[in-house]
Amino acid sequence: MDKEVLEKIKAGATVRIKEKNGGVFQGLVIARKHGSEPTATFTVRTTLARVGVEKIYPIHSPNMEVKVLSSPKKVHRSKLYFVRKLSKKKSRQKVGVAA
Repeated sequence: MDKEVLEKIKAGATVRIKEKNGGVFQGLVIARKHGSEPTATFTVRTTLARVGVEKIYPIHSPNMEVKVLSSPKKVHRSKLYFVRKLSKKKSRQKVGVAA
């Protein structure tokens, strides 16, 4: 993965992940763990059919393609776990993500 993309993947960013098996997952990054180490991961959350779904992806995986749709300029927290309790509309207002 490009260094430029790695810098943009942070809490509050909206990403689209295209997996090698053909699946596409788009959502809000709520956490990034372990910096840029080989075991580094990031957690993406979205709502599908009124159910919250979270997936954890390794940053250095060759089995996926990450496209950052929007990256926030400023987020006050490094882990956005509070978004789990909010509705989709409220979470966008709190985090400041564009529609």
